Amino acid sequence: MGREDPPFLVVGHLNKPHGTKGEIFVWPLTDYPEGVYAPGVVLLLGSETGSEPDPTLGSVRIDAVRPFKKGYLLSLDGVHDRTGAEQLRGRYLLMPMESIAPLAEGEIFYHQLLGMEVVTKQGSRVGEIVEVYELRPAHMLEVRGPERDVMIPFLSHIVIEVDTLARRMVIDPPEGLLDL
Repeated sequence: MGREDPPFLVVGHLNKPHGTKGEIFVWPLTDYPEGVYAPGVVLLLGSETGSEPDPTLGSVRIDAVRPFKKGYLLSLDGVHDRTGAEQLRGRYLLMPMESIAPLAEGEIFYHQLLGMEVVTKQGSRVGEIVEVYELRPAHMLEVRGPERDVMIPFLSHIVIEVDTLARRMVIDPPEGLLDL
């Protein structure tokens, strides 16, 4: 069973206006913010849930960007005051999939992991990936097994192979991990 790429990826969440000149703070939701948050980049404004663009809002073009705390302050084309920025508060920013830079060798989008079968290197079936949690120090994979769900850290010494075409992940879990 193949999984098609979504037409859009969520790349940020507009948080709150900053100052009086229309700047707005964005939480970046991408591993490559430097390719997304740059002058001239056009992003789509998402629906409240963020899963798709809101056809009534259209797109925004970044005029200027500057780092601020753990995110960025954006100046958007056509937004010149606090009231304009306030109207965008809480919206997600999306980028068309075809605009996303290609992944480097060995990289994967998390949506490609969902539904993937997980097996141990000995060949035992663990289950299917149902969710990816971006936690620190390690991202966690929720795997739904025949009897119960298990959480598996997405670490290179545990996840030893990811085959996106075969929709299969091979893991080498330390003793006891699958019993937690």
